[in-house]
Amino acid sequence: MMEYKTMDMIRRFLEDHTELEIFPREGWLYAVKIGRKDLPPIAFRADMDALPIEEDISLAYHSSHDGRSHKCGHDGHCAALCGLALELDQIETDRSVYLIFQPGEETGQGAKICKSLIREKGIAEIYACHNLGGYPENSFVYRKGLTQPASEGLQIRLSGKTSHASAPEEGRNPAAAISHIVLKVRELTGSRSRGMVLSTVTGIKMGSDDFGISPGEGELCLTIRAEYEDEMKLLEEGILSYAKRVCADEGLSMQYVIRDYFPETRNHDLSLGRALAAAESMGLPMIPMKKMWRASEDFGWYLKECPGAMIYIGNGVDYPGLHTGEYDFNDHILETVVDLFVILAREVE
Repeated sequence: MMEYKTMDMIRRFLEDHTELEIFPREGWLYAVKIGRKDLPPIAFRADMDALPIEEDISLAYHSSHDGRSHKCGHDGHCAALCGLALELDQIETDRSVYLIFQPGEETGQGAKICKSLIREKGIAEIYACHNLGGYPENSFVYRKGLTQPASEGLQIRLSGKTSHASAPEEGRNPAAAISHIVLKVRELTGSRSRGMVLSTVTGIKMGSDDFGISPGEGELCLTIRAEYEDEMKLLEEGILSYAKRVCADEGLSMQYVIRDYFPETRNHDLSLGRALAAAESMGLPMIPMKKMWRASEDFGWYLKECPGAMIYIGNGVDYPGLHTGEYDFNDHILETVVDLFVILAREVE
């Protein structure tokens, strides 16, 4: 999480242009417009982090950092929340409205850090918005219930013994063990489950192009996704249990690390209903998402603490995909996001 300059820029913008109360915290910040104490507060969240992707399109605001750029639209999400702050500064709201600017969404760490604010301030519901290509510009895209799955990165390291390639029997090469584990992962993933379970091999590292060496170290990286967190953990346990048996048979030692953990993101019916009503009042085209978006989202951490909804605004049917070098946030949807959030902020159940 390296969003210190971004956080400082947001803080200064809010200080210069609004009367909202601003509270910097370690690695993130929130702003609040105080309302009546007898009404439960509402919150809106934006993510600040960029991606390790080279900016390969010509922009007036081209990334100044080699190999890093905003290719998921988090810069636009922050701009939308700053726009909401400007609106809140000019209107009356009955209840308090919290604006959360979080780091680390791409690794699943940010919301996990910030979610304590929900209980601390008694926040009753929370909303977030994500831009999404493949849908008409400024369309309101939504899904009831599960909208994005749980996922985690599983990194398995195997250690044996290096030897000369002419005498592999004198060493312990992890190649066979890695191969067995990969095949077992496919078998375990295909077993029966309540919902989607998916595993993707994202990396295999072992040896080099030196044909005289039989390597003794290897690494297998997997991403596991599932509709239900408990089924994701069951798959993880099955993979690790098998990997340990294979390593024991091959005379290898094994270590593993769980990284980039994301909970499932499930919209609450009442909150999604309020967002649908707001979109309808704006006359937005409303498109139900037939299948969940498989990319994970750490907004699910907040939804474990209080009701809320993740909604999507279309970038355009043929708009460049997220996490690609050609992508740039579509500024034409900013006003739609701000207006939608204003309606939600002003309404009281």
